[in-house]
Amino acid sequence: MKLISKAKTFLLFFTLLISSFNVFSQDEETENEDAFVKRKSKFLTGFYVGSYFANKYTASTYNGYGFDVDGNRNTFLNSYMYQKIKNEYGGGYGQFDYIAEAIGVDQHQWEFNESDMPFNMHYNPAILVGFNFKFPVNARSAFIFNLNGSKLNVDGNFTITTLKPPNSNPANNNNIQTFAIRGSEQRLQFQMGFQKILGEELQKLNFFVEAGFIGTLAKFDRNMIYINNLQIDLTYYVNQAIYPSPGPTRKPVGFGVGAFAGLGANVEMNPKFTLQLLYSPTFEKINIGTSPTLKLQNGLGLRVYYNLIAVKEKSDPLKTD
Repeated sequence: MKLISKAKTFLLFFTLLISSFNVFSQDEETENEDAFVKRKSKFLTGFYVGSYFANKYTASTYNGYGFDVDGNRNTFLNSYMYQKIKNEYGGGYGQFDYIAEAIGVDQHQWEFNESDMPFNMHYNPAILVGFNFKFPVNARSAFIFNLNGSKLNVDGNFTITTLKPPNSNPANNNNIQTFAIRGSEQRLQFQMGFQKILGEELQKLNFFVEAGFIGTLAKFDRNMIYINNLQIDLTYYVNQAIYPSPGPTRKPVGFGVGAFAGLGANVEMNPKFTLQLLYSPTFEKINIGTSPTLKLQNGLGLRVYYNLIAVKEKSDPLKTD
C-alpha cells in the first residue's frame, strides 16, 4: 500500500512538473517568437497514386497455353485451353458437352483448334499506389526510395467454330463465335535513386528530375475464359485418370532489375507538405513467361511528401540588424 501511495505521489508530482514546463515553454515561445525559425527534417515520407500503362510484351503469358513443370510454354495439345475446352468441358471421352450447351448448338457440333487460340492480348491501364521516402542531401537534392504496387488486368479474345448444318447458306450463317479471355497480374516495384530539383533558388514551384534502379516483382495471378455464361478457370487443375491433363504447376513468379526516370513539377505547399506531379518512364524486366526482357512502361501520377517534424532552432540573440 505504501508503495502504491508513493507511486501516486510521484505521478502527481511528475504531471505537475510537466504541466508547469509546458506553460513556461509556451510563455517563452510567445515572448521570443521571432527568435525561433523552422526548418525541415532530414527525412520525408510520402504517398503516391497514379496511372500505370504496362507494355503488352508479357500479356502473352495469359494466352491460354500455360507452362509445363519446367517453365516452358505448353504445346497446343497440352495447353490449358485445349485441356479445359476439349477434354474437361467439351465432352471429352464421352462426357457431357458443356461447351455446346453454352454456345447453343447440338452436342459436339463445334470445333476448337490452334487457329482459334487467343489474340490481341494486352494490359489495361491500372492504378499504381505506394509509399515514397526522401532523404535530402541539401535544399535541392535528395536520395529517394519508392515502394509501389499495382494489380493489372489483361484482356484478349479467342474463337470457337460451330459446324454449319448441311445445305446451309454461307452468307446467312456466321459459324465463328468470339469470346473473352482475361487475366490478372500483381506487380511490386522497388525503386532507389536520386532526385534533383531544378532552378537556382528553391521557390514554391520548380521542375525536378529523378533517376535510379528499379526491381520489379511480378506474379501471375489468374487466367479465365468466358464462353457466354460459362466461366472456366484455366489455372485450376486436378489430375484425373480418365484423360491426360497437365499436372498442377506453380504460378509464374519472377523478379527483374531495370531502371527508372522521372520528370515533373515540385510544389512547396507549406513547410510540412510538398506536392509533385510526376511522369515516370520505367525500363522493367517482367520476369514471368518466356524470354523476359527489358521493356518500356509508363506512369503518370501525384506524389505528396510530408515533413515528419519541424525542428525549431533558436537564432543568435547577439545578432543585430
